[in-house]
Amino acid sequence: MNRVHFIAIGGSAMHNLAIALNRKGYRVTGSDDEIFEPSRGRLDREGILPQSMGWDESRISKDLEAVIVGMHARKDNPELLMAQKLGLKIFSYPEYLYEQSKEKIRLVIGGSHGKTTITSMLLHVFKELNVEVDYMVGAQLDGYDCMVKLTEDAKIMVLEGDEYLSSPTDLRPKFHLYQPTHALLSGIAWDHINVFPTFENYCEQFDIFCTKISEGGRLIYANNDENVRRIACQHGANLSLVPYDVPSYDVQENGTRLYWEGKGYDLKIFGAHNLQNLIGAMHLANAIGVEYSGFLKAAANFTGAGKRLQKVVEKSEFVMFKDFAHSPSKLKATTSAVKEQFTERTLVACMELHTFSSLNKEFLPQYHGAMDKADVAFVYYNDEVVAHKKLPSLAVQEVQDAFGGKVEIIKDSKLLEQKLAQMNWNKSVLLMMSSGNFDGINFDKLGESLSKSLN
Repeated sequence: MNRVHFIAIGGSAMHNLAIALNRKGYRVTGSDDEIFEPSRGRLDREGILPQSMGWDESRISKDLEAVIVGMHARKDNPELLMAQKLGLKIFSYPEYLYEQSKEKIRLVIGGSHGKTTITSMLLHVFKELNVEVDYMVGAQLDGYDCMVKLTEDAKIMVLEGDEYLSSPTDLRPKFHLYQPTHALLSGIAWDHINVFPTFENYCEQFDIFCTKISEGGRLIYANNDENVRRIACQHGANLSLVPYDVPSYDVQENGTRLYWEGKGYDLKIFGAHNLQNLIGAMHLANAIGVEYSGFLKAAANFTGAGKRLQKVVEKSEFVMFKDFAHSPSKLKATTSAVKEQFTERTLVACMELHTFSSLNKEFLPQYHGAMDKADVAFVYYNDEVVAHKKLPSLAVQEVQDAFGGKVEIIKDSKLLEQKLAQMNWNKSVLLMMSSGNFDGINFDKLGESLSKSLN
């Protein structure tokens, strides 16, 4: 039996890989100094939760076929040092995913935004069409209890290609390690300022990604993104280039009618950015033989990826969404999509500055105009979070100037809830955008409370 050990098994990505290998029949062990929910409960249900917390070099022995190291582990981790001493095979999370899929056709989705949505679109269609695939998705999707699937039988692996670093001992971006057969680039908008200090350095990572695609493979790319187009066109000699853009469509009451090759397709998703993502996913699926019409028919009942424009409440006169948007490009795309879909309604958009980049004074100007489509806009941040990330303090006026427009800055989540409670929600839409939760706001309870105010 294959035996593998995870150092820092409790990570959001790591525990999914551990579960996938356990289900594949591997003997999985792991360690961590602390494990939180939902990772803890999931590992416990699989029978692979470490019996005790902490690092113990006695867990590392010569019979291990692989040691997989998570980002949470430090370079001086005693288990890692013992694995190095014994000369064991040590992998980062993305390295081991490649190890498991190197004999398969690998479809890799890269880009600063839209990766999870495009990946979930592909998985939805493949499921509808009974195409067996393995996969790795970077976020929890509805209907899945594990976001990694690894089997012996599937000939195809779908991988969400994150550009963040692989491990403490491997500082390459994750998506440099997947060696795509075919790949997609959805867009480039500077992110991870703590790792990629300049926009040029950030763009370079996507150029390197393109060099990793198998010769003769397809590169599907967003043609309306100048930086993506420039990089893609540099690789035309070795790759088959497939540009894509926003398709022709009409807004409908409960979604969209998309037009392709003279035919109309009714969809439940909406927004130009979402529809562009769908066309990109369609072209990537076509690289393995899925016909365009078959893809679009199978996508008809796709409602979106988890936490990506996810409906919290829907009443006749009031709709509330939550969305993972936090970077400037995501913020702008999401706000624009909701306003286009609900033109006649008042759009109230709330955004939380939560990530390292978003709370960085040098990065803040990237947000200028990102919420202009909203009728009412609130930007929330917490001074304690800024201090915890060891960043210089932010003045309200600095944030206001960075966003521009009629954006109100709030630093107390209770005050934000009070302001929302005092508003008239008749013929309105509320959009809550963050990679966090506004320091404890319960979206379900908020939506229920605002709905009752209409009665």
